[in-house]
Amino acid sequence: MTDPLKALKAELLDVALEAAHRAGAFLRDGRPADLGVAATKSSAVDVVTEMDLASEKLITDFLAERRPDDGVLGEEGASSEGSSGVQWVIDPIDGTVNYLYGRPDWSVSVAARKDGETLVGVVHAPMRGETGRAVLGEGAFLNDEPTRVRPAPPFEQALVGTGFGYVAERRAQQAEVARQLIPRVRDIRRGGSAAIDLCDVAAGRLDAYYERGLNPWDFAAGDLIAREAGALTGGRPGERLSGELAVAAPPGLFQALQGLLEDLGAWHD
Repeated sequence: MTDPLKALKAELLDVALEAAHRAGAFLRDGRPADLGVAATKSSAVDVVTEMDLASEKLITDFLAERRPDDGVLGEEGASSEGSSGVQWVIDPIDGTVNYLYGRPDWSVSVAARKDGETLVGVVHAPMRGETGRAVLGEGAFLNDEPTRVRPAPPFEQALVGTGFGYVAERRAQQAEVARQLIPRVRDIRRGGSAAIDLCDVAAGRLDAYYERGLNPWDFAAGDLIAREAGALTGGRPGERLSGELAVAAPPGLFQALQGLLEDLGAWHD
């Protein structure tokens, strides 16, 4: 007898992969030389490109065609409840500033969740030629090869990824946290795409990652991929990963990093 949940997860994965690859090809091949700024978000340096908006429409139109009864939550304003119990959480370009400047570290992030639990996550990074994916309970993959987190190093040897917001007051506090953290670890990296950073933890390219100020579409897919690759993820001690704070690291490093970030006040501006 077919397991209905397993069949649903398989279908959602197929849809997520196709949506992410369609959007990724559109963004890669259609990037105009005179790429403009359609609007601003939290500040004048946080841009929404014309391609951001077009990518979200491409994805939502595709989802409406393939799974018309599902809900959608998208970065650029797409929001619908749906009636199936499945909600898609999409970031049409994660790493918009990288995309705007022609840097390679941007991605399309597509996740599907049901009853508040993420079942499927896909992060497609076209300029890297990579796609991270995970299905709840079935492990994580990078370009169809199983991927696992790097074993926890001593804290002082950890390579830690992070990101910064675009509002001056928040950036100042984030810079202060980083100033105090960097002498205690191997080094810090700032890539510009939370989804890719979480996948890099999953693939062992970062030992850990933390950031304040993420939105659900920034981390929904990457969080699942990291967890399925063996990472622990969360927010402040005892809390789930959220916009207040996101932390991802393998067991043995996660608790120490989470505790230090709590002490440094990484969870507030």
